Amino acid sequence: MSQNFEIKKVKVEEIREKFSNAKSAVLVDYRGLTVEQVTDLRNKFREAGVEYKVYKNNLMKLAIKDSTFEGLTADLAGPSAVAFGYDDPVTPAKIVKEFAKTNDKLELKAGVVEGAYYDNAKIIEIADIPSREVLLSRLVGSFQAPISNFAYLIKNIVDKRVENGEQNVQPAEAAAEEISVEAEASTEA
Repeated sequence: MSQNFEIKKVKVEEIREKFSNAKSAVLVDYRGLTVEQVTDLRNKFREAGVEYKVYKNNLMKLAIKDSTFEGLTADLAGPSAVAFGYDDPVTPAKIVKEFAKTNDKLELKAGVVEGAYYDNAKIIEIADIPSREVLLSRLVGSFQAPISNFAYLIKNIVDKRVENGEQNVQPAEAAAEEISVEAEASTEA
């Protein structure tokens, strides 16, 4: 075997490993971007924990054959770069979408997010999905509101009993007693 073949074989394995470790991969056409713009894009990706690479299309086609990323094969024409998302699968699409707002030469081709292939339009829609952290904070907030309301109710019950001059009011006992009285009243009504 020739040395060139061995080099390509090693490169295909490297690419295959990157795809297999990624939760998402987004293909872009970077044609027309200046060196400064590409450097800026790379920096944005790096800051977000996304890996941005340019490989030969034929090597990428070999690397993604028989994998969940195989749907990208048809999009591997012309200049192609790939952004690998390892942590948050939506991050590469978000960065590309934001960057393209001010750099119209960057073209988003397609992507695979958590095993599903998406064309250009769908990847742009996916970019609008809030990050995992934002979704988790919203979820925690939705749990927190009822708990806060319950705590506020208990505090008001205790404060009301203290105002009425009751001595040695135990907050838990007072709240439980008041809640049971209010529950009985609401079931009788």
